[in-house]
Amino acid sequence: MKKSVVITLGLILISFLIGVYLYPQMPEKMASHWNSRGEVDDYMPRFWALFLMPMFSIGLFLLFLLVPKIDPLKQNIEKFRKYYDGFIVLIIGFLLYVYILTIFWNLGFRFNMVQLMMPALGALFYYCGVLMENAKRNWFIGIKTPWTLSSEIVWNKTHKLGGRLFKIAGIIALLGIILEDYAFIFIIVPVIFISVYLIAYSYFEYQKELKS
Repeated sequence: MKKSVVITLGLILISFLIGVYLYPQMPEKMASHWNSRGEVDDYMPRFWALFLMPMFSIGLFLLFLLVPKIDPLKQNIEKFRKYYDGFIVLIIGFLLYVYILTIFWNLGFRFNMVQLMMPALGALFYYCGVLMENAKRNWFIGIKTPWTLSSEIVWNKTHKLGGRLFKIAGIIALLGIILEDYAFIFIIVPVIFISVYLIAYSYFEYQKELKS
């Protein structure tokens, strides 16, 4: 069994054990969602608040395992598999981090949820950049436009650029730790800009290739 699979299963098991152990101590209604200002705006019954995230993590993990098996270009995924496996560990670890923050809040600790999310989101964005820079053409992972999927050259150019931009977005996200009132902006604006820019970039690169 792969090391990444063992680590991921361990993280999921930890989340379940936390839920089982703390179940008697949790309130019947638990805070489960926070708005962009870090204020609680939704609650869930105790059972779902404690076990929905671990169950979601299992489903997501199984989906990640399935993708390399069903992709028509599965041989290309194997070329960057170590980065893909690293992403699986990171995203499940990210969900565990969010889960633990939720647990602490419901145990009575008070903090700015959005502010504490920023380091984890920054790390996630940065690693997305690493994954993009190494991703080979496939149908599930990366920036999938008609033009990147139609040309390996356009795919490589778009993903090299996208990788650099997402790394920058990860660094920008860290500003939300200090400027917490603008944390949401530091997340959503770069992601929207990068997404729109890369779609346009892949189109124009494809047109340039057709003319060459």
